[in-house]
Amino acid sequence: MTENIPGDLEAILLVGGQGTRLRPLTLGVPKPLLPTAGVPFLAHQLARARAFGVRRVVFATSYRAEMFRPTFGDGEAFGLSLTYVYEEEPLGTGGAIRNAARALTCGPDAPVLVLNGDILSGHDIGEQVRRHVAARAAVTLHLTEVDDPSRFGCVPTDADGRVTAFLEKTPNPVTNRINAGCYVFTRSVIDTIPEGRVVSVERETFPGLIEAGALVLGYATRSYWLDVGTPEAFVQGSRDLVLGRLASPALPAPPGELIVLPGAEVSPEAKVGGGSVVGAGAKVEAGAAVTGSVLGDGCLIAAGATVTDSVVGRGARIAEGVVLRDAVIGDDAEVGPGNELIRGVRVWPGVVLPERAVRFSSDA
Repeated sequence: MTENIPGDLEAILLVGGQGTRLRPLTLGVPKPLLPTAGVPFLAHQLARARAFGVRRVVFATSYRAEMFRPTFGDGEAFGLSLTYVYEEEPLGTGGAIRNAARALTCGPDAPVLVLNGDILSGHDIGEQVRRHVAARAAVTLHLTEVDDPSRFGCVPTDADGRVTAFLEKTPNPVTNRINAGCYVFTRSVIDTIPEGRVVSVERETFPGLIEAGALVLGYATRSYWLDVGTPEAFVQGSRDLVLGRLASPALPAPPGELIVLPGAEVSPEAKVGGGSVVGAGAKVEAGAAVTGSVLGDGCLIAAGATVTDSVVGRGARIAEGVVLRDAVIGDDAEVGPGNELIRGVRVWPGVVLPERAVRFSSDA
């Protein structure tokens, strides 16, 4: 897997975003640290990066920056060396890369892997790095092929894989290939990004390199790829990891129908599966049904409750007979008996819903 990859490959991990689309889950925890298939989301990225030859990672932090080091420390548990760089003001993708680069130790001609902290991908990072090095490219972008590229900006390439443009969303896209958010930069190219100001690699850096005649390559795959920036996608990502649809060295148990973390109690009379995670110290009572969901540490799913494709936060309490479907329940919230929360409903942390306060149907 790591053949012909530099033995001291460094990476920059972009983890500064506020994760506003995932609120209320990200009000107290940055998106890259949300529990995903039983571990913080970034654990999956770090473990895969290590498997592909990365030895040192620089975290580009901003929002809730103080929470990353206590979670991952110096990286020894992953066989990595971790360094943390802080942005006082968000600098955009390009600005964040430029700011984090001051902590790199590699030479000007070395490849540097750049990962976005909200992407799950099964593509071959090693092959992407090898192609970059062999072609002596300025940047090599992972491009993923999607069925409906009209929802994204698309990235056309020529017959040799050279990126020719970055196109905005259009109802008639010229290609089904989109920017998948994983880049390999030649170290010296990062130094050309303006320092100390907001820079977008998609709108400024990459188009500027193409216009200047630099070699910007695309590495296109149809492997597993998911942006976990919405509650629906976050639940899907956790579910896919548990079910083994995407392999991860960080998974805390063998893939299967569910993962039950230490201290959790699942009644033999409960039905839990479909890629669900039951958090540490959580309790699922008899008669409850949980499918494809993420249950936070210490939460309670009471008898007869139904939880489908949803997130239940730490310490939240879901009472008897509650129906949750495509819902997000914040930490320490309480949902009283008879409530029916579906279709993307979000309940903020600490909120208490009394009995039958919210219904989407008139039965029961």
